[in-house]
Amino acid sequence: MSRSGQVILAATPLGNPADASLRLRDLIAEADIIAAEDTRRFRRLASDLNVTYTARLVSFFEAVEQAKAGELAQAAADGSLVLMVTDAGMPSVSDPGYRLVEACRAADVPVSVVPGPSAVTTALAVSGLPSDRFCFEGFLPRKAGERLRRLGALAEEPRTMVFFEAPHRIAASLSAMVEAFGADRQAVVCRELTKTYEEVRPGDLAALAQWAAEGLRGEITIVVAGAVPVALELTDDDLADRVASLIADGTERKAAISAVAKETARPKRQVYDAVLAAKSNK
Repeated sequence: MSRSGQVILAATPLGNPADASLRLRDLIAEADIIAAEDTRRFRRLASDLNVTYTARLVSFFEAVEQAKAGELAQAAADGSLVLMVTDAGMPSVSDPGYRLVEACRAADVPVSVVPGPSAVTTALAVSGLPSDRFCFEGFLPRKAGERLRRLGALAEEPRTMVFFEAPHRIAASLSAMVEAFGADRQAVVCRELTKTYEEVRPGDLAALAQWAAEGLRGEITIVVAGAVPVALELTDDDLADRVASLIADGTERKAAISAVAKETARPKRQVYDAVLAAKSNK
């Protein structure tokens, strides 16, 4: 195998071509073969970047990934520089890519990565939800029953969760999340990240489900707060004490109640009632 032969997975901009790395531009011009999830979108990207390529362009979407992975790995083994790109973001993350890496590993072909944009980490960063620990769940099942079972299995997941969703299923998925996680669970819907009509909408799941009831357009990523660990479950007296502590530090009562409700994943009404009960017991 020629030492120059290898496969490189390259992240592409989510929407704004200016986010493309210099290394991506160079590799587009240098590659012998470019495997693209959508060849038309790749041609547009190359045009937007004003990069001329001479590579053989290969269509490499999910349905053909298994069949073509071995062929591309062999081309790299024979000395070709193979560049693999998806429509947007990082290959292998709910996109084609991992089967190609698998084939390369089996054939002892070097694989490298050009890091860059990812809707998962972009949405997580802008969400304002805890990001020290998170899990990526990709797309939910299309069928309602399977979707609800998947979400039910995640109801006690303590880490922040990130999902992808199609525009025509967003309302149904958010409604299912209300059922599985509770109406007050905090979440953020990110739409068209880095694009002209980018929208980042935070709120509880009930409010977001109502907002999306008529459907949304564009690429959508949902970030959902994790469940409150059992160790943080509090009595009503504990809730009242937490509110009182925030008020003592200068937070207004309404804001303090909202903050404690978010922190403990309790309904605001329950926290409010706990505060009233503590006041009446004094």
